[in-house]
Amino acid sequence: MEPSVRQFSAWLEAFNSGDRDRYAAFLAASFPSRLNSLDKEMAFRERTGGLDLRTLERVSATEAAALVQERDSDLFARAELTVDAAEPHVITSLSLAAIPRPAEFPIARLTEHEAIAEVQDVLRGAAAADRFSGTVLVEKDGRILLSHAFGLADRGLGIPNTLQTRFRVGSLNKMFTGVAVLQLAEAGQVELTAPVGEYLTGYRNRDVAAKVTMHHLLTHTGGMGDIFGAEFKPNRLELRTLGDYVRLYGDRGPEFEPGSRWRYSNYGYILLGAVIEKVTGQTYYDYVQAHIYEPAQMTGTGSQPEDQPVPDLSVGYMKPPGTAERVPNTETLPYRGTSAGGGYSTAWDIARFARALLGDQLLRHDSTRLLITGKVDAVPGIRYAYGFEDHRDAAGNGSVGHNGGAPGMNGHLRIYPQSGYITVVLANMDPPAAQRIAAWLDARLPMH
Repeated sequence: MEPSVRQFSAWLEAFNSGDRDRYAAFLAASFPSRLNSLDKEMAFRERTGGLDLRTLERVSATEAAALVQERDSDLFARAELTVDAAEPHVITSLSLAAIPRPAEFPIARLTEHEAIAEVQDVLRGAAAADRFSGTVLVEKDGRILLSHAFGLADRGLGIPNTLQTRFRVGSLNKMFTGVAVLQLAEAGQVELTAPVGEYLTGYRNRDVAAKVTMHHLLTHTGGMGDIFGAEFKPNRLELRTLGDYVRLYGDRGPEFEPGSRWRYSNYGYILLGAVIEKVTGQTYYDYVQAHIYEPAQMTGTGSQPEDQPVPDLSVGYMKPPGTAERVPNTETLPYRGTSAGGGYSTAWDIARFARALLGDQLLRHDSTRLLITGKVDAVPGIRYAYGFEDHRDAAGNGSVGHNGGAPGMNGHLRIYPQSGYITVVLANMDPPAAQRIAAWLDARLPMH
């Protein structure tokens, strides 16, 4: 066996053991440059459940490349390792890069009955291993196929999750913001090609005011950047309104020429919320309550400030690197959810939103199509629309929806317009707890 393969096999065995002391000893002896990343490595091990070798692609005495798959998901990665040519062949580099699933490892579609039965086994296993806590709902054409809750909403008090539990949903709010803007466009109050400055008069950065349009903001092509960074943490609890965010970040110019590329932007969706407020004369929260939540009968959805009690709201649990136990995410939460994300909802409510959208109850049919149809390439296999990710192929198979994730929270909605399925997964723990279940279903549910 070549030294590179021997060392790769030894690394994989130590990594997969999940034993921190054993893995640290291996790194100290065979990969000392990686020892300072031990906490991150162990967090990655827990998140993936370990890695299975699927095939060796390239081998020499000092280099090896292999395809590996996460044990707890369908995700593949290419591992590339190099070792020193001299004994004891210390590992000098190791990289893992996510790749699309190779065609030689297809996932077979299941019947509807098989998929629902098997995902329940997956969920029970994930919940038992403390890799999932939340709710899952699957329906087709209004027929409920699966609705179940797992884990605890409050670990300290021993309160279980139920289908009425409210979960923080992160960026799922962007879908509501997209719908709201399209509603205003239908009413002639917003023009999608108009620049920010037409609505936010006096906006401090002139390039943003003149060049960045509603379309750019909706599609993450405006270069508006993020709200989470060095400025956020010290101001976290003082950012109470959308105007507070605009005052903090309003001097920033675009990171690139608007419309020239795609880069996910939470601040762009803050600006959309500010436009909604300026045009309607209402707060963002009042507008979506009256024009989205109420028409869709979403009685458990909102964005109340974190210092106000909300019935049935789950505690989010995160596991920072280097910690053995999950801890509440309270100290990471913004004062209040925004038009970019951070509100809360239930699995039932998210499904009601999807039904209302598909039934053209929130927008005209042509506007709904405009809302969910991809406009710009985001990442491989996904085109971004107006607050929605479009995962459909040329034949229309696949889903539209959005995910949301932050420490202690993860959510995913997938709507399948062609097959009629809707899947909702909400979790009160770190990503990718919900995304992993949504992806499992996406790969196995029948297309038709």
